[in-house]
Amino acid sequence: MALSALAAAGVVVVLAERFYRELEVRLAGAILDLFTTSGVYVAPDRESVYFGLTSAAPFGLRMTPECSSAFLLLPLFVVTMVMMYFRPSNARRLFFSLGISAVVVVLVNQLRILTIVGLVHWFGTDEGYYWGHTLLGSMVSVFGGAVSIVLFVWLATRKKNA
Repeated sequence: MALSALAAAGVVVVLAERFYRELEVRLAGAILDLFTTSGVYVAPDRESVYFGLTSAAPFGLRMTPECSSAFLLLPLFVVTMVMMYFRPSNARRLFFSLGISAVVVVLVNQLRILTIVGLVHWFGTDEGYYWGHTLLGSMVSVFGGAVSIVLFVWLATRKKNA
């Protein structure tokens, strides 16, 4: 039953990926609103967040499927399913590990967005976007994804303290 629930959750993430991106953009807008005074506008129907609205160079980011953390969650679902298949008695621990790791994946993607915004602010549109999205942002995603998988495995397999 738990395996079916995980498989269904994976299918839902894929099928509802656009809605998921809209939620991610709303979260990005709320976080950016905490860190900037130059105005933030979220257009969830376009999966976009605009910032620097009162500055000389307003900028918008559109979250495409490749930029979403939705597909980064799928490996966590698969690893959870495999581990649960072999150790169904660990279901509670595995679901806890999955929940924590999923939050890390979402937060890492938000950190990536903040990185892009910061570099666009500091270096300008062209250079800042290039460094923020293509190089540093990708490194944040890869490193964060790796951390989330290692965290998941550590939480799922660690021994209880005596």
